[in-house]
Amino acid sequence: MSQPTVVLVHGAFADASSFATVIPGLLADGLRVVAPAVPNRSLVGDAEYVSAVLAAIDGPVVLVGHSYGCAVATVAGVAENIVALVYLAGFVPEEGESLGELQGYFPDSDLGQALEATPFQDTVELSVDVEKFPTVFAHDVDPAIAVVLAVSQRPLSAAVFGEKAPAAAWHSRPAWGVVAAADHTINPDVQRFAYRRAGIETVEVDSSHLVMFSQPALVTDLIRTVVRSVSG
Repeated sequence: MSQPTVVLVHGAFADASSFATVIPGLLADGLRVVAPAVPNRSLVGDAEYVSAVLAAIDGPVVLVGHSYGCAVATVAGVAENIVALVYLAGFVPEEGESLGELQGYFPDSDLGQALEATPFQDTVELSVDVEKFPTVFAHDVDPAIAVVLAVSQRPLSAAVFGEKAPAAAWHSRPAWGVVAAADHTINPDVQRFAYRRAGIETVEVDSSHLVMFSQPALVTDLIRTVVRSVSG
């Protein structure tokens, strides 16, 4: 098998720059990296967008998701060229399950109390209160970076929490996962449950939700390990 391309799928209230601490190391390894801008409009629509990105890539792909991006990767990851999945502090739904249902199995995180809702056209956009963002998302990240991330966040359509995942790629693809044990955005028990249900090989680390900024070496090394395991 040829060396895979690494595709990085960002989560809600973020953009592709959330992988800024991971991308340089992967590029230094000679890997091709693609970090698309996910619309954050709907689970199905976002997965379709990522699927179009994947279809344009010649050769195998290691698909990496963070947060809500894990759910997008779970749906889009059924693409033929996906050889492995990596989940970072994220939602990993079963086919036919919504994020709201998955989240509802466990106590709420601190995120709900930090969200701000803004009507837009026929939907509601959610964002995180800029003042609360560092505490909820990034309590162990350099405060100067957390502030920038807070004011540059991308909103998420509230509708995504009610959409049922039409597919679950972890049934047919090997997967690895990182649990952020100090996560205040997605309850770590949500991550543990979903990873365990999917039979995912898991690493647990004392980290905020932004595990890529908190533990960039661990995340980069895990992606390297996965790339080696499927490069044969």
